[in-house]
Amino acid sequence: MSRFLRWYGANPLHLLVLVCSFAITGYACARLFAQRPVEVVIWLVGAAIVHDLILMPLYSLADLSARSVLRHRAQDMPTPAWINHLRVPAFLSGVLLLVWFPLIFRLSGPYQGATGLTDAVYIGRWLAITAVLFGLSALILAFKLGRIRRQARDDEERPPASAGKSA
Repeated sequence: MSRFLRWYGANPLHLLVLVCSFAITGYACARLFAQRPVEVVIWLVGAAIVHDLILMPLYSLADLSARSVLRHRAQDMPTPAWINHLRVPAFLSGVLLLVWFPLIFRLSGPYQGATGLTDAVYIGRWLAITAVLFGLSALILAFKLGRIRRQARDDEERPPASAGKSA
């Protein structure tokens, strides 16, 4: 088992989940490609171009900006990986925006007949979901920081192990 861990670098369950996800993706692509091959190729090429040429530079710049603005902190206190508390809600909000952008930006066709809702409600709901995601992430980070500070304070108050022993 240790030989496998050294060779692969992760748990065998990780490999199993990865293989299963590739199998499901391959099945879905085969089914889609059989029905609409031109549209699938256009979508894949378009997604690769949009991601690599537009989105990746944008979120790399946002990540570098957040790191440079928020890098000043107390050096004596260990902290959790705070940048992930910005990355995760931003990613989830971005995925929601990517999936629902026609409705959020009112670019869809007649939508009210199918749902009974106008497309005016979606931008407010997306903004509310984004605010909740960032708020929950901030709460989790605050709890982690509080726990770290309590542990550091407890470690300072605890006497060293060798102080109670007599020679």
